[in-house]
Amino acid sequence: MHRTFLDLLEHNAEHAREFDSRFDEVQDAQHPDAVTVCCSDSRVLQDHVWENDRPGHLFTVSNIGNRVVQRTEQGEVVSGDVLYPLEHTGTELAVVLGHTGCGAVTATYDALTDGISEPPGIEYSIDLLKSRLADGVEALPDDVDRAGAVNRLVEYNVDRQVEALLEDDSVPDGVDVVGAVYDFQDVYGGKRGEVHVVNVGGETSVEALRGAHPEAEDRIRRLWEY
Repeated sequence: MHRTFLDLLEHNAEHAREFDSRFDEVQDAQHPDAVTVCCSDSRVLQDHVWENDRPGHLFTVSNIGNRVVQRTEQGEVVSGDVLYPLEHTGTELAVVLGHTGCGAVTATYDALTDGISEPPGIEYSIDLLKSRLADGVEALPDDVDRAGAVNRLVEYNVDRQVEALLEDDSVPDGVDVVGAVYDFQDVYGGKRGEVHVVNVGGETSVEALRGAHPEAEDRIRRLWEY
């Protein structure tokens, strides 16, 4: 058996010892306080970002490009893994969390500007992003470098995913939707590992967001107000 997996089992044994009594209240049902839609990336420790170690608190969804949509015979719809907690567990908050230096956004940028070839499974994910990022690529400032373009598109992608949640009739009324970016590259000028709010309920103006949410004013930042 691979040594890495044996190491994982050892860590799981410690986890089981620590968490043995923490499942009592959630063994039979879950009512998470939020669903978080994160990008699949080993650098983003998806529960630890929020210092969460409480079973049942967060319903964490992870995929390439923190997408909230999937393609069906009826067209593109909010993905079942995102919709489930909103529809069936009483969850009233959805958080779309992108991250700086996102590989999925980078690949989509390359696909839209130069063209790339990927295996079908990756191509499916990129295609779902391409349709949402194409206008953003066209609107990028002429003087922005590659890294700057990608990180602006990270915000743009978060905005488009928030928009998809707000516009889909299958999302229950009253669900709050927040878009944010996790920064581990010193892009936003805070501490590495901070989450910065870029969108609340479709509002993307930093001035308007800070005025409406003064309790989080210092965490509301954007690189790009297009």
